[in-house]
Amino acid sequence: MLHVVRRLFHPTITPGSWEGQSIRLEVISGKNIKVPSQRMPAGIYIFLNIDPRRHWKSTIGVLSSDESVAWGETVTLSLRKSPKLSVEIRASFELDRMLGNGEVIGKLETSWNALLDHGNEPFDIFFPSVRGVHPSLTLKATVLHNCDNQDSVLLGSIIKCQVAQDTNAAHKRFATYVTSETVSHLNNAVKHFQLVLDQCPVGHPDRAAALTNLAWACLEGYIRNDLQDINSITSLFREALALCPQGHPDHPFYVYHLTKALNWRHNYQHTIADICESAHLYHELLPLCPEETYLHSIVAGANGADYVIGQCNLLPIDASDEGIHLRRVVLELCPLGNARRLNALDKLASALLTHFEQHGNIDDLDECIHCFREAVSLCSEGHSERETYLNNLAYSLESRFDHQNNSDDLNEAISLYEETLRMRPIGHKSRHFSLSNQGTSLFTRFKKHNDLNDIVKAISLQREALSLCPPGNPSRDSALNNLAATLKIRYDNLDTSEDLDEAINLYRDSLQLRPHGHRHRHQALYNLSSGLCSRFMQTRENKDIEEAMQLCQDSLEALPSLHPSRYFSYGWLQQAYVSRYQVQHNLTDLSLAVENFRLASRYPTQGFPYRIETALRWVDMAENYQHDSALEAYQTCLELFDNHVMTRSSVISRREAAIAFRSAQSLPVDAASHAIRHNYLQRAVELVEQGRGQQWSLASRLRTPLEDLKLGNPELAHKLAEINKHLSDAQGSTGSADRAAADRAAVHYRRLQEQWGAVVAEIRNVKGFSRFLLRPSYEDLQAAARHGPVIILVASQYSCSAIIVPTSGEPHHVRFPRITLTHLETLNDDFTTAIRHAARMHPEQPRKKLRVLLR
Repeated sequence: MLHVVRRLFHPTITPGSWEGQSIRLEVISGKNIKVPSQRMPAGIYIFLNIDPRRHWKSTIGVLSSDESVAWGETVTLSLRKSPKLSVEIRASFELDRMLGNGEVIGKLETSWNALLDHGNEPFDIFFPSVRGVHPSLTLKATVLHNCDNQDSVLLGSIIKCQVAQDTNAAHKRFATYVTSETVSHLNNAVKHFQLVLDQCPVGHPDRAAALTNLAWACLEGYIRNDLQDINSITSLFREALALCPQGHPDHPFYVYHLTKALNWRHNYQHTIADICESAHLYHELLPLCPEETYLHSIVAGANGADYVIGQCNLLPIDASDEGIHLRRVVLELCPLGNARRLNALDKLASALLTHFEQHGNIDDLDECIHCFREAVSLCSEGHSERETYLNNLAYSLESRFDHQNNSDDLNEAISLYEETLRMRPIGHKSRHFSLSNQGTSLFTRFKKHNDLNDIVKAISLQREALSLCPPGNPSRDSALNNLAATLKIRYDNLDTSEDLDEAINLYRDSLQLRPHGHRHRHQALYNLSSGLCSRFMQTRENKDIEEAMQLCQDSLEALPSLHPSRYFSYGWLQQAYVSRYQVQHNLTDLSLAVENFRLASRYPTQGFPYRIETALRWVDMAENYQHDSALEAYQTCLELFDNHVMTRSSVISRREAAIAFRSAQSLPVDAASHAIRHNYLQRAVELVEQGRGQQWSLASRLRTPLEDLKLGNPELAHKLAEINKHLSDAQGSTGSADRAAADRAAVHYRRLQEQWGAVVAEIRNVKGFSRFLLRPSYEDLQAAARHGPVIILVASQYSCSAIIVPTSGEPHHVRFPRITLTHLETLNDDFTTAIRHAARMHPEQPRKKLRVLLR
């Protein structure tokens, strides 16, 4: 058998065989590409130098995070005299218009035969070491015989103008400075870069690049303590960035340059403004840096965004709008899985909570709770910080309960406090916090349900918390205040004078630990005022009530405008005036009390539950003392109650909100009774109708007749119809067992309600729709009597009577002086019993009892 031996022959090109031949050279990729000067390149390109007149330059390739570049470009080289060529890898610092030829990363001379010695297969060539590694290129070379293709080498493709030559010389000297650390090379580089900048005046297309080259060299000198003027360096970067706005190909690199300068200035000078600006710039920059690019890896790395996040997390909490915006930016710089996300969540939540406590915006508290929920989810069982975030979540939920009166929030808060307390056994450094917080939550539940076990346990917990805060402990002022508040509420319910005396003494001790300027001094002032006001009603000592009033005034002076706690100052001040009026009967005190009732119940940054309670007390006071502000108090109460109930998205939750205020259910008929007693009969009819429609008001809103509006303003009609649909769809969605999901649904529903209110307000500005969805007037209601008079029965604790609405004219009032609400309630019970009894009787049996009642 014959064996055929095959061998692969590589062509050898001799000068005599050059005629008519070409090489197709494919530049595939590069690896281990490091810039000697350590500067961030905009891209990498390959430069082939064939002979003095022929050069070829690849496109600028993007450097990947693994320091590789993919080109996949092909060049056809016609063979002429020179048997050799040089291959260079260069860094470009501009993607758009290049200033100079960039920085040489590696240069290698080779021959045509060396390139062709690999057949038609890709091969690697290696360059001298740069920063510990050898850059390499992957190429592929093929001989083309008798090729008619034109030589694709560009003649004179290297920029040789004076500005370019000066820039190239500066790049070379700067790279030498970085590798040798010889200051003379830095000075030489700066001199050349400055010379280039002088040749690029304002308006020159290369000015941004010239500014950046000079600034970068100076920044490296500053980092190595060879130069000092960081402010001028930062200004150069700013000017360059201004010349390359968003959308410019080099914009991301110019943003990066400025962040680098800001970070280093912050590192040396600890300037908060620099690190904050840097965070905002990184927030802009990261979306502009594609994943897997070298720029992205540096921007997101330890010396980039990660450094900025860490430094921002060390900043004190700033609850201003700007401070909260910064915290949101920092959180967005920490994607899921980022080790710094937990701290960023905590900082944002804390800023939002502080902002809520200062301004009362419920959106802040909702976002705060969302952040703390995520923080808890990131801390699994056994995590060292889990107890802290459980406590913070509980505190936020309890704050929201105070603002919205949603029992789910309070129940969850108590459960979380209990879990936290179990994680802080005797001897734990934070046990006093958990004891106090648990006691406060039980105190809150006692105010809602009046379970004596809650207040007894709350006092016990607060006493233990105080025992763990001896004099000198920074938490002692809060421990004193919390125990005092718990004792005071027990006094209010059980009238135990020793509780009141101890509470006043504790409040005084707490106030002494909260001097002028303390952020909780206002709280100590009005709390002590409440105790003195209660003691005045016992002792009738004028000094107590005068001090109480002065303390409230001082608390108002300590608080800025619209601070939510001003509500409490107004509330206790009105209580002081009412108390003194009850003892001294000075009408001026009653007038001042009414003014403070008005201020407290209408205070915009406090939650509806507190304001409703105040308005209800205003109603009681006005009725008891026959004050002419009673009708205003009723109307305020009804409006607050309606607004509060309408924030709930289901029938069950609205019912819960309604029954939370014991006297609110009889409010409309009591208001109508007051109007009748003061001969405002038309107003009485309107109030009865307002109360009757309150429980159906949400349904009526969602079924609003829009036909007239469609004719007058179809766009607004469509907008309202869409929101009504979304509101209808959202009803009941907050009932999820998943509390986080329920929170999101509640926030969504409330924002829909806000949109609904804004659209309705816009509609009321349209001509002919000024009373759109407002309560009906007497004239509107009288239309129901067009076929005969309508009789309205008003049964109130204050009076029982009837109003007859005729087909035209004024309504008529019929008094029932011998009938009381108690009589009617008894009659109602008797009817109910008789009807049930009659239903069980045989048809032939006489219904004597029912007949008597009917007569």
